[in-house]
Amino acid sequence: MNYELCAPPSLDGAGGRPTGERLITGSEALLRTLIAEGVECVFGYPGGQAIPIYDILYDYKDKLRHVLVRHEQGATHAAQGYARVSGKVGVALVTSGPGATNTVTGIADAMLDSTPMVVVTGQVPSPLLGTDAFQEVDVIGITLPITKWAYQVRHAGDVAWAVSRAFYIASTGRPGPVVIDIAKDAQLERIDYSYKPVNFIRSYQPWPDLNHERIEKAAELINNAERPFALVGQGVTLSGAEKELKCFLDKADVPAGSTMLGLSAMPSDYRLNKGMLGMHGNIGPNRKTNECDVLIAIGMRFDDRVTGNPNTYAKQAKIIHLDLDNSEFDKNVKVDVKVLGDAKASLREITKLLKPATHKEWIASFTPAEEEEYEKVIKKELCPGDAVLHMGEIVRKVSEATGNKAVLVTDVGQNQMMSVRYFKYSQTRSVITSGGLGTMGFGLPASIGAKMGAPDRTVCLFVGDGGLQMTMQELGTIMQEKLDIKIILLNNNYLGMVRQWQELFFHKRYSCTNMENPDFTAIAKAFKIGAREVWKREELDHAIQEMLDYKGSFLLVAHVEESGKVYPMVPAGGSITEMLY
Repeated sequence: MNYELCAPPSLDGAGGRPTGERLITGSEALLRTLIAEGVECVFGYPGGQAIPIYDILYDYKDKLRHVLVRHEQGATHAAQGYARVSGKVGVALVTSGPGATNTVTGIADAMLDSTPMVVVTGQVPSPLLGTDAFQEVDVIGITLPITKWAYQVRHAGDVAWAVSRAFYIASTGRPGPVVIDIAKDAQLERIDYSYKPVNFIRSYQPWPDLNHERIEKAAELINNAERPFALVGQGVTLSGAEKELKCFLDKADVPAGSTMLGLSAMPSDYRLNKGMLGMHGNIGPNRKTNECDVLIAIGMRFDDRVTGNPNTYAKQAKIIHLDLDNSEFDKNVKVDVKVLGDAKASLREITKLLKPATHKEWIASFTPAEEEEYEKVIKKELCPGDAVLHMGEIVRKVSEATGNKAVLVTDVGQNQMMSVRYFKYSQTRSVITSGGLGTMGFGLPASIGAKMGAPDRTVCLFVGDGGLQMTMQELGTIMQEKLDIKIILLNNNYLGMVRQWQELFFHKRYSCTNMENPDFTAIAKAFKIGAREVWKREELDHAIQEMLDYKGSFLLVAHVEESGKVYPMVPAGGSITEMLY
């Protein structure tokens, strides 16, 4: 989503701007504007072309907390975790060249998962632009395809304008990342500072007006439905529509399934919550998608991991799609009614037109699938008959030990799928994971941001041995910031998800997936983090409690079965009703 935005009012420094109380540098203008936008902490890493900003930051350390990460990718993932758990805009601050390019993965991740984030990059002085100067790179050209907006500041007078606009774009409509690239001479130039918050941009309409004709059509389909089914996506959480969702589902008596990112929009024990959709989702929601007569998709984008083969997806149903982004309509799945607008407003208006209904038989029809999945999958995972630890039982025990109130952060792979399947949720904004991009290494830095965004909540990170080693240096950030994060390493000595695919679809040719791992507990202790290993089931409860009682961060290394697999599983490209058990 790149918007054609007008140029700033002037490009000659402070010309035509209201006069502030004193001349300040562009660097100070940046920090003042961040504070004015409500920023409390910044995740960053200093470098040559950002030194002027960091120099002024020395005077603002009581007003703006800077978290020194150990790698710029960590800064973006931490900003993502902060944004996802708090609902605020996450901020990363890095230098030019490799500092900027190291943020690309996090920016792309934030774009695909609609995470509000502003990344500020230093840049070489404007006279050197285009000369291949030391640590110069075309940040705007690189990031434009993976941002809502990317802009280069070459004059100090435009810093406040650009940054305030960046926050407005990042946080409104469908959220996403914005990049502001500031040339070094713009950081040093002195100007009359003036800040004016942005609340309007010509040609950018973040919240389109509702089409009441489409609202009425949607309500009519739902009122006449005999087997309605709702698909709940992260859009519900992003719009703060959890209450409106419950009112809608209760009034129309509609069972619902969730995408991975939408899981905590409904409490796990809510009577109409039927579980997770998709490749490793629950049998009932997947199967009933192809049996319902009206399918209501709310703030989700029909990702291929949810739909499987689109040619066999919900062909029997009339489909209603509620989304804030017009480009999502008919992109992956053709729909019958397109409701463009914020989920909160759309649900509220549709609910007004609904007739109270009951669908007891339809809701009861989910039960056989739930019982089948329990017997064929869940029972074996939570109550295994063998001696080795299973991922699912560890996840469920940790969740229950926290009263199902913790924030779940995951890395990517089997640890991710097992975690989101077996963790339980009682509060919104409780699932922090990399959805669209599937970024290994996301978990550890994201847990840092999550803890800083929700300091009063328990943060539990589930990670695999592969993903942990991708960003393991961020243990240093945890140490320096003295954070309290509970890290559960599900260690199977493999790149587990790749191994699973090799076993099921590539004739058990385990190419390059076995890992010889270090002593993780020794590494944790080197970073002044508590640690212990657990191998036996009879030690598990005590180990979990020791971790939760520990004052500070703790690494629990749980040695799990090497050949474990995540089931159910829809093979890539298959129908969502064709699940492997």
